[in-house]
Amino acid sequence: FLGVMPAYSAAEDALTTKLVTFYEHQEDSSVPSHQATVLLFDPRNGSLKAILDGSVITAKRTAAVSAIATKLLMPALAEVLCILGAGVQAYSHYDIFMELFTFKEVRIWNRTQERAEKFADSVNGPVRVCASAQEAVTGADVIVTVTMATTPILFGDWVKPGAHINAVGASRPDWRELDDELMKNSVLFVDSREAALTESGDVILSGAEIFAELGEVLKGTKPALPEKTTVFKSLGMAVEDTVAAKFVYDSWSAGN
Repeated sequence: FLGVMPAYSAAEDALTTKLVTFYEHQEDSSVPSHQATVLLFDPRNGSLKAILDGSVITAKRTAAVSAIATKLLMPALAEVLCILGAGVQAYSHYDIFMELFTFKEVRIWNRTQERAEKFADSVNGPVRVCASAQEAVTGADVIVTVTMATTPILFGDWVKPGAHINAVGASRPDWRELDDELMKNSVLFVDSREAALTESGDVILSGAEIFAELGEVLKGTKPALPEKTTVFKSLGMAVEDTVAAKFVYDSWSAGN
């Protein structure tokens, strides 16, 4: 697939387009399944100002949004972080979650245990590699799913009541990471209702009701409900790339 994600932010005075290639089955596993480039334009005249590494921007802005959701929605006492998946997004989520939160234990599971062990060996801090997804999830306060799964790998009867889940994978209408029980028995937050109802298999196939967009919680028009079991379904928005790209460009221009 080749995806095109254009956006304009009046607040940032920024105009961008992100180009994303997605190759599902790769013989060369050293090449990421998703690769991206962000083009930053001058909104006054359309001139191209910069070409940026969209893969880095995507990884960091996605993890940043998950961190915002987690700050708002996680239980008051959150000690155990679980990450399902060991790809690029697992690393970016780990980095920002370790910077912002104080988890006492971090667990990881990946379909290929070798990649989970590589992850644990390469990050700064102790990570427990789990033999199964259920082992990793049981008792976890915050769960991050960043997999290439097309059928559920996280089940409601495993999840601790009051836990918070950031569901980042399964970005197509026929793909799943979370089962029906978890989707229907959790309070569901999304980044975009429109996107979730057309792109997220977890939302579409479960028939789960969307409680709020994350922006509504940030604006104070909807409550966060951290005492409940919560799911944040992340699909990503082009404006996030625009703001991030402008931030990087402004920092570079200022010599920082």
